[in-house]
Parts: sequence; structure tokens; C-alpha cells
Amino acid sequence: MKTTRQDYGLPADIMVSLADAALAGSLTVPADAPGIVVFVHGSGSSRFSPRNRAVATTLNEAGLATLLFDLLTAEENEIDLRTRKLRFDIELLTERLVGAIDWLGGRAEVADLPAGLFGASTGAAAALRAAAVRPHAVGAVVSRGGRPDLAGAALPRVEAPTLLIVGGDDGPVITMNQEAAAQLHCEHRLHIVPGATHLFEEPGKLEQVATLARDWFLLHLHRP
Repeated sequence: MKTTRQDYGLPADIMVSLADAALAGSLTVPADAPGIVVFVHGSGSSRFSPRNRAVATTLNEAGLATLLFDLLTAEENEIDLRTRKLRFDIELLTERLVGAIDWLGGRAEVADLPAGLFGASTGAAAALRAAAVRPHAVGAVVSRGGRPDLAGAALPRVEAPTLLIVGGDDGPVITMNQEAAAQLHCEHRLHIVPGATHLFEEPGKLEQVATLARDWFLLHLHRP
């Protein structure tokens, strides 16, 4: 029987198979999705991040496909819990993300979909670096409370339209995002959410993030 995109409406537990690791993830593909958003979690988090899952639900309800996956293996995560070093290894995180983007290109149900990247904390730096490495695959980037400054020399090479979302009460991160935005040559926007702290835990603030991300991805992701 021929497989159609309608067969993939429910979340599916998958393994993202890369050259150096097999990473657990969850793939959701609504019918006729215009694009797929890959979540790049931040420091010490995983595919089970409640904040990312809440945003993913909003994107799914808008018809966008999503991939949430672990950037570290179970063994690496154990090491990171002790040392807190791998979560700041932007090169490793970028390699894993680029591998996931390439892996999606081999999945029949999403191979023709442009990718959006949603990065939080250090994951935002990996998202921007991956966008610079795969400019033809990545159609948009959103950063939530991110550290885009850690993308370094990759920032001027990013071509994908980029939205940087920062909490209004997250002073140091606002400055980091402003400095990073000044290095972007692509279409970009810095949106400060008033009254929000770093994790957007205040009532209604994460919902604002989800709405901003949804609108940005729907604007810029279009199936060929």
C-alpha cells in the first residue's frame, strides 16, 4: 500500500540514526504540513522538555510537523549530569543537529519539507550554526531565551530568517541577543516579551513564545 502523509498524523517514537550515535526522538507529521520544525533543546534538557513540548503542540495544531530528539546518548547524558560540559559543546550539538536534518531528508513522509529550527538556550547556537551549514535545507530559525552569541563566526553566514525571543526580565541574555543580532545579515527580528524571565515561566508568557514561533514558521516555511 502506498504511504501517504495522512498516515503520520500521530506522534511516533523514532531513532535518529547518525554515524556516531542513535538518538531517541518523537516525530509528528500532520497531513499536508508546510514544513517541519526540529527542536534543539538547551542546557541539561531533553526531548521531554515540557516547554518545548508545549510549543510543539501549538505548531502541530497549526499544521506544522515537529521533531523532538535527544542531542546526547543516554551514556553521554550521564556524563553531562556529572560534568555539565557536553551541554556547552556547541560543535558536538551542531554535528548532531546537522545529522538529524540530513536524516530527515531520507524519511519519505518529510523529505520534501523545508526545516525550521527551534533552539533554546545553548541549543539556539547549535541551530544557527546548523542553519549556516545547511542553508538549502533550513528555511527559518527561532531562538527562545537562547545564546546565539555562542554561534560565533557562523552568525554572518546564516541565510534563514531568524527570530530571537527573549524575556524582558532576562537582562544579560537580552544584551547577548542584541550583540548576536548585529552580526546577522539575514532577515531577523529581536522580540522581547515584557515581564518574562529566562524560562518564560510566568503565566501566559510561554504561550506568547509559541504564538510568535508558529507565526514565524508559517510565514517562512513553504513546501516546494
